[in-house]
Formats: sequence, C-alpha cells, structure tokens
Amino acid sequence: MKKTTQFLMMAVAFLFTTVIMAQSTVTGTLIDAELNAPLPGANIVEKGTTNGTTSDFDGKFSLKTENRSGQIVVSYVGYAPVTLSFNGNSNVGSIKLVSDNSLDEIVIVGSGVIDLAEGRKTPIAVSTIKAIQIQEKTGTSDLPEILKSTPSVQSVQKGGFGEGQLFLRGFDQTNTAFLLNGQPINGVEDGKMYWSNWSGVLDVAKAVQVQRGLGSSKLAISSVGGTVNIVTKTIDKKEGGFVQQMIGNDNYTKTTASYSTGLMESGWAFTALLGHWQGEGYADHTDGQGQTYFLSLGYKPNENNIFNFMVTGAPQWHAASGYNTLKTYLEKGRRYNFAYTGVNSPNNISGGFYPTGRNVYHKPVANLSWDLTINDKSSLSTVLYASLGRGGFGSTMSSSGVPTYVRGSNNNHNWYGLVANYNNQLTENLSLNAGADVRLYNGIHFRGVNEFLSISSLNSSSDYNGGSYVITKTYGGLNPWGLLFNPNNDHAQRIHGYYDYEEKINYTGVFGQLEYTKDQFSAFFQGSASTQSHFRTEYGEAQNKGQAEDSDKINNTGFNAKAGAAYNINDNNIVFVNAGYYSRQPYHSDLFINDRSSNQLNPFVEGNQKITGFEAGYKLLGDKVSANINLYHTTWDNKIDYSSRDTDSDGLADEFTKTSPLKQVHMGAELEIFTRPVDKLNINGFLSIGNWEYRGNITSRTTDDTGAVIAEGDISYIDGVKVGEAAQFTAGISADYEFLPRLKLGANWNQYDNLYGAADFGSAEFKTENNRGSIKLPSYDTVDAGLSYKMLLGKNDQNSLQFRVNVNNVFGEVYIENSRDNIHVDSGDVAWKGVNVKNGVWFGYGRTWNVSMRYNF
Repeated sequence: MKKTTQFLMMAVAFLFTTVIMAQSTVTGTLIDAELNAPLPGANIVEKGTTNGTTSDFDGKFSLKTENRSGQIVVSYVGYAPVTLSFNGNSNVGSIKLVSDNSLDEIVIVGSGVIDLAEGRKTPIAVSTIKAIQIQEKTGTSDLPEILKSTPSVQSVQKGGFGEGQLFLRGFDQTNTAFLLNGQPINGVEDGKMYWSNWSGVLDVAKAVQVQRGLGSSKLAISSVGGTVNIVTKTIDKKEGGFVQQMIGNDNYTKTTASYSTGLMESGWAFTALLGHWQGEGYADHTDGQGQTYFLSLGYKPNENNIFNFMVTGAPQWHAASGYNTLKTYLEKGRRYNFAYTGVNSPNNISGGFYPTGRNVYHKPVANLSWDLTINDKSSLSTVLYASLGRGGFGSTMSSSGVPTYVRGSNNNHNWYGLVANYNNQLTENLSLNAGADVRLYNGIHFRGVNEFLSISSLNSSSDYNGGSYVITKTYGGLNPWGLLFNPNNDHAQRIHGYYDYEEKINYTGVFGQLEYTKDQFSAFFQGSASTQSHFRTEYGEAQNKGQAEDSDKINNTGFNAKAGAAYNINDNNIVFVNAGYYSRQPYHSDLFINDRSSNQLNPFVEGNQKITGFEAGYKLLGDKVSANINLYHTTWDNKIDYSSRDTDSDGLADEFTKTSPLKQVHMGAELEIFTRPVDKLNINGFLSIGNWEYRGNITSRTTDDTGAVIAEGDISYIDGVKVGEAAQFTAGISADYEFLPRLKLGANWNQYDNLYGAADFGSAEFKTENNRGSIKLPSYDTVDAGLSYKMLLGKNDQNSLQFRVNVNNVFGEVYIENSRDNIHVDSGDVAWKGVNVKNGVWFGYGRTWNVSMRYNF
C-alpha cells in the first residue's frame, strides 16, 4: 500500500511538473507601424487554442501559453494579422501592425518633414484620427466634421459644400496651421482655409493628427490654436485596391476606385485613386459636383533611399449658401437659402437652377519626396512641392431683373516650395533636427466674365489703355477643369474698375530642434526664424488705365521658440510642461489698405503679432483606462484692426482708422478618456472647458493720408468680453461594440455650451462702460450613429465587402451654430431661445445620412 501511495504521489508530481514545463509566458509591445504609436486593445491568441489576451493602452501584453512552444497570432480590426513563433518564456519585442483597410500598408514618405507627435519623446496635447475611423465616418462632410469629437474642436458647416470652418481652442482657421504631408496649405495671403479646395483629402488620408496649442511642428507657421497634420497614402506595400459607392441625403452620390501595384521586386510602386461626387446640398439650391484624383509613383532602389512623386486634386463647383436673419429662418425653415436667381442658365453645367453665387476651383498639388538614410544615426528628408490654383467666385449680374452674365472674381495662384529636414542621433541621449522651409508665391486676382447668359458681350464701364473696350470672351466658364487649362491672362478681357492685380510673396525659414532623453526624463528646445517679402503690381486702378504699377517691396522677419520637458513617473504615468513664444509677421492682407484697388500701404502695421503659450499635461496609461489631461494659457497680443475710407472717390484712401491694442487671452482645460471595459467594447469621452476673453479696452485714432490726426480717443469697452463663434464648453461620449464578428455598432453624443456671437467693436454697444458684451447663443447637443459590417471573401479571406450606414444628428436637433451679429434683446424685441431674431445666423444641419458599400481586393 505504501509503495502504491508513493507511486501515485510521484505520478501526480510528474504530471504537475510536465504541465508547468509545458507552459511559458510571452510578452511584447504592439505598435502602429505608420504612426509609430502604441496600439491598445489588439487581440493576442495562442494558435490552435482559445487562450488569449489583449494589449493594454501602452500597447503591451503578457500571455501565459498552454504549450511550451508554438505560435501566437496578433490581430486588430483594420490591421493585417501577424503570426510569431515562441519557444519558452520570451519577449518578442515591438510588433508593428500595418493597416489592411483601403489605405493598405502605407510607407510614410517624407516622414522627416511630417511633424507627428510620436516623433518626439516629450508629449504634447494631441488627438489622432486613424484611417479606419476616417473611412467609416466620412460621408458628405469635410474634414472639420470628422474632428468634432476631439477636445476644443468645433466644426461650423455654414450651408454649402466645402464652406465649413474649424475652430481650435477658440481660434479660427487663420490661426490654426494646416499641413499636408508636412507642406503648409493655409492661404499665403491671409491664412484662410477653403475646404471646397480640399474636398478629396479624406479619400486619400492615412491619418489626421490634431496638435492643440504649441504642437510639435518645427515650421514658423500660424499655429496659435494648434496644428492639423494630414498624412496621405503614398507607397502601398501590397498589390490591391477598392471600389466604393456611397449615396446620401438630398440625392448625394459618390463613386471612388483605387488600385495599387504594391512595392514590386523592381522597387517601383504605383497607386491611383479616382472619384466623382455630386449632390443637391442640405440647404436649398446648394447643389455641387466635383472629382478627386490621386496618383503616386514610388521607387525604392535600396533600403537607404525612397523616392515618391505624388499629385492630387479635387476640382469642384458648388452653389453658395447665403446667411439669413433668425427671423427669416423661423418663417421659412432652416434649409432656406435665398441665393437663387429664379432662372435657369442655358449653359449651366449643373443643368438646374442658377445660383446668385457659385464657387468654382481647381487646386492640384504635386510633390516630389526623397527619404535618405545616411547611416544608422542620421537621415535626410526633402519635399519639393507645387500648387497651381485656378478659379474663384461667380456672381450672377442682372439688368432690370434679368440675369445678363456671370461675373467671376478670380483668385489664381502659382505656389512652389521646399521643406528639408536633417535628423541626427548625436549621442545616446541627444538628437538634433534641423531644416529649411522655402515658399515662393504668386497670387493673381481679377474680375472677368465666366459665362454670358442673356447677352453675348459686355461694354466696359471704365477705360483700358486710354480707351473703352468690349469683353467678348469667357475663359474656362464655370468648369474647374476649364479654368485650370484656360485661365484669363488677357488684361484687355478683364473687368476693370473693380480690381486687377498680382502679388509676389517669398518666404525663407530655418528651424531646428534638440531633444534630450535619459531614463524617465525628456526635454526639447525648438526654434525657427524666417524672413518674408511682399511685392504688389496693380493693373486695374482707373488712373492706371491698364498700365502696371509696382508697389514698394516690404520685408519683415519673424521667429518662434518652444521648449518643454516630461517625466515618466512610471510606465503608466507621465507629466509634461511646454512653453512657447511666436513673433508672427503680418499677413499680406494686413499690409495694404485695400488690396483690391491700390498699392497703398497700411500705415498702422507696427511690428509683429505676439503669441505666448503655456501648457501642462498628464497622461495615464492603464490596462482598462487611459486618460489625457491638458491645461493651457494662450495670449494673442498686438493684433491691429483698421479701416479706410475714400472720401473723394479717386480710388485711394484718404482717412484711416486704427483700433488698438487688441488682445485675446484663451485659457482652459481638456480631458480625454479611453476605456475598454470588456472585449470588443470601446467607450471614450472628452471634456473641454475654456475661458476665452478680450483683455483691456481699445482706442481708435483716425488720420488723413499725411498722418495728421482727425479724431482720437474713441474708446470701445471690451475688457472681459467673450470671444465668439466657437463653444467654450464642449463634451462628448462615444462608444462602439462588435456584437457579432465584423458587425459593429457605434454612436457619439456631443454637447456645446457657452457659445457667443461675433462682437462688432465699432458698434454703439461697446461705446459705453456698461455694455452687455457678446450675445450668448443657446446650448445644444447632437447624436450621430453608425453601423458597419465586413464580409470576408476570396481565397484565404483576402478580399472583403464592407457595408456602412451613418446617421448624423439622429434626433434632428434644431440649433444655431454661429452668429455673425451681436444684437441683444431689448424691450419689445422678438426673441427665440433668448436670441434677438434680427441677428444674422447659421443653423446647423438637421438629420442627414449616408450609406456606402466598399469592395476591397
């Protein structure tokens, strides 16, 4: 009996030991290959078993296997799976996952000039929208709508296709820098952004990163509110493509197709994408139509060199949406749009109603990139780019109530540039980044005839070269392709008496960054300096009679400096601080009194604008919960407003009024939370609390053209007045759940409050110390929802068919998204939700929807 007991005990011990010996632990970190960022929530399964785990918010995982050796399979929705072998306890290191959606396995070319936050150890306030999210949520909307569920971002749609605006930390688009693969794309003359010119950018976007505040960009750019980096596809590693069809509300339809050869054995790769869209628009008579094209030719001769040539464009036209008073919308509905002439044009390319105004533009962008790996410590990235913009705004002109012709206000340009960046890992702890930014810009602005309606020629109302003339030709008409290849370069066929001028703006900048990292500590310093020249040629002044007149050449310099530090308390907790100062040159539009009629300089431009920013942040990286907290304080100072008046109608200003000093202070706090409470369920949220105000009172001084003071001391009491047009409180919750394999339902709720109208400081409202400040608009909230399903097809499930349904503003919330006026409610006035109905406003869209089907091969 004793021997039997001993035998059984030895057998149990042997079996137990065998089980223990058969097990092992595999650890590693999952990384997004394109953005070099941790990938939380990925699935890691021991092959041939149901044993698995998921990566935490730092991308890390630990899996206790059932077998001593074997394979693990790493998978994540939207990424290609990876299979790895293990033998015993092992750390497989960093595993890079690449996308397997429409933007298959992209190599980021020109990565050295694309300032993504992940390229630096010291953190910033940042949110990144990946390709799979862009693909799912993009419908009929432009980029600002895709970003509305990120902290301190507000999107204002304003009616027509491509007319939306983005506000970041309360600053408009002229104070937010937009970059396309590292190339600045804000308007050179005034910093503005027109999303109608970039309507196809989401079709080719790999990722969009919103860097709030100081950001990580090293260029001397207008990033007061922040920087938005748009990264497009370039070279695809694998052969494949997709075909997609989308339909939406108001007869919207969009067809897109893409194909890539993949990176061939010869080292060459080619990718092409073509698309067409058209629709009637949500607001009345705001139909539009456009195309998207994207061509990329890459060459990788060896591991040290990657070349890529890319050209992309989005030619489009869309009817404009005018603003209305609140009273008009309440009477006629929020879709009402008066911008319609009441007639059809015989040559109208839409074949329907003719609007009072139509935007027509074609802005192809081409760039040539070269990534050179010099050695294991240094590299050089260079991007040459060019943009040829052609188009403008067509306004219908009438005589005795009969439309006669379409007058085109053309804004053409030729823009060339270079961005180069050299990176060197100087020591184990210190890295250097340095480069140059060159921009050469020629703007061409004039009015001409885009289309004849009831007449066949136009007698000019002013002289040209000493005599009257007749306009008989149209150039490009209302077709964006025609405008590109047939612009009006004949001054004798332009409408003088309005404007006809060109400007040349040349910019040269240098930048650099040092970053030090050791153990848990990191710190950086960035600096840039730039010089900018402005030169203007006037053709259209009546007194010139068509002869060119050149302005004086204006040169100005600017710089910025940023520094920051971070400390990793442990693997899950990071704190950081950043500070920066910008000395920003005035825009070209600030330098001239009236850039549409003369070369007359603005006498009130005194030095650069001054922007000071401070930020602090905390990052929590946990297994189930991750969070970012950011605090910021931004001061925008030395902003000058001015006006001019021509008192004797000679085409030159005689009186100038300067308003100064104008100072804005924006401060606030932001919170982002990401959770994965159970497998296949994501619940995220954000909260932004801002306090954006004007500081100090402003005074006005009026002088004549000799500088003699006509009036002085007119005070506007604006201290403490709220900055309007964007909500100072935003919050949101989003969730998505894969309740069946590849069948996912998601929704997001957004709340907006503390939204104010635009303040007109010249109005009587601000001439008294007891003014009531900016009007407050009603708070509102919206709910969006989406459902997607992916069906696997073909051998080894390598092809797929995807279905997606999106419904925006599910409950049809009626809300004012913006007000251009600041009219308070007085006794006897009519109000709606506390807003005087005399205010000119924009209503947000009601319920909209889109459905898409996409075949990936």
